[in-house]
Amino acid sequence: MQAEGETQSAGEVIQLPDRANEPLDFTAFFADEHVRLFKALYFVTGNRADAQEIMQETFLRLWERWDRVAEIEDLTAYLFRVAMNGSRMRARAARRAAKRLVSIDASVDPFDEIDLRHDVLRMLRALSPRQRTALVLLDLYGYGSEDAARIMGIRPSTVRALATQGRAVLRNAGGPA
Repeated sequence: MQAEGETQSAGEVIQLPDRANEPLDFTAFFADEHVRLFKALYFVTGNRADAQEIMQETFLRLWERWDRVAEIEDLTAYLFRVAMNGSRMRARAARRAAKRLVSIDASVDPFDEIDLRHDVLRMLRALSPRQRTALVLLDLYGYGSEDAARIMGIRPSTVRALATQGRAVLRNAGGPA
């Protein structure tokens, strides 16, 4: 062994210090692994920002437990497992949030009803007054042709004929038949 400051002659083997017993440095581990972890997370998430956030969260969790890393057999495998679990947890949380935000029940928009009424009124105005009356009595109020005929003061066959003509006009106009 040489004393400090001495030079070695050519051909001598330099003995490196044994680092197996030294504690692992977090900064060095981060520098060695962060690029590989980011790439893996990017392929899993498909999003750079998500991959970056998960990577940061993973290293933060590892740093919080850094005093116990000697107990972990394969630190890199542990790092990747924590990252993949974090990715799955984030995806599950996003699905739960989406379910809360997107209501499965069909919401009723009161303005849709107004639009529908306007459209029906416009289509009914395309009919003659007698056709309109026959359709309203038969289809809207549910009267039979006998009752509608009595209300309109005409024969039941005429009510049926007016309703048939009115439906044909509506069909041609693109409305309900």
